[in-house]
Amino acid sequence: MRDLKLPEGRHPEKAHRPDNAQPKKPAWIRVKAPTSEGYKKTRDILREKKLVTVCEEAGCPNVGECWGQGHATMMIMGEICTRGCTFCNVATGKPQTLDVFEPGRVAHAVSELGLTHVVVTSVDRDDLDDGGAEHFAQTIRAIRHRSPATTIEVLTPDFLKCPPSALEKVVEARPDVFNHNLETVPGLYHEVRPGARYFHSLRLLQRVKELDPTMFTKSGIMVGLGEDGPAVRQVMDDMRSADVDFLTIGQYLQPTPKHHAVARFVTPEEFKAYETAAWGKGFLMVSATPLTRSSYHAGDDFARMRAARQAGRG
Repeated sequence: MRDLKLPEGRHPEKAHRPDNAQPKKPAWIRVKAPTSEGYKKTRDILREKKLVTVCEEAGCPNVGECWGQGHATMMIMGEICTRGCTFCNVATGKPQTLDVFEPGRVAHAVSELGLTHVVVTSVDRDDLDDGGAEHFAQTIRAIRHRSPATTIEVLTPDFLKCPPSALEKVVEARPDVFNHNLETVPGLYHEVRPGARYFHSLRLLQRVKELDPTMFTKSGIMVGLGEDGPAVRQVMDDMRSADVDFLTIGQYLQPTPKHHAVARFVTPEEFKAYETAAWGKGFLMVSATPLTRSSYHAGDDFARMRAARQAGRG
């Protein structure tokens, strides 16, 4: 019988299941439904400003906790993405025209919510010549003008089809943290991120440091998609080679039966082992838990990362 060759980082028993059925969620992955007054206040302000958040669009399990504390991740440039990643719950299709007033509305919401740290992300906009880079830059500048004490983290697309000047626009606007997620190990890209390229994303993060060595960089991956431990640790090494400061690792959760199946639920003990390995590789900040997401506790983590640099650890 001919051997079955699997992509790098895969195990036969963890291969993508044809029926997309997922294993039963363990107790450590369950969260309470959002009900707090803080949650309702944040929701109402975002509705009033007609703003989209990745918290809702991506079905984040931490929305109740974060909104309850007045934290939200703003998603600019609409609700429709030009990519079709199999892990993502954001709609795919033809996006609408950019809203030129959106940067101002985001800035007003940041001020009204009293945010000390804000995360701004977006859908992929391959339909735009610069991938939406100028819109990111305008949003950063609007927040700086309205709330000068607020620290700003951007979580950007890969600008795959854009000229180098696109990334330069965002870096020149000087966010405090530049985040771009690798999402998974390279051997799973053809399944999980078919429109992206692993080494392009890695190079993007490296280029940020070349443009501004003082800017904090951040990236994250999901586990439970079918990767193995050695592949995850290789991604850590790749990130450190690109001088990435902050690593996040969280459990992948299947949004609907049509999305990529959960291969397995990674245990808290395995997450702790990944965290220990990452600290040993020299990251300034590491967050690795089942419920970790890119923007989860982002403000507190940024403060700790900045303190670590000031203490001479990076």
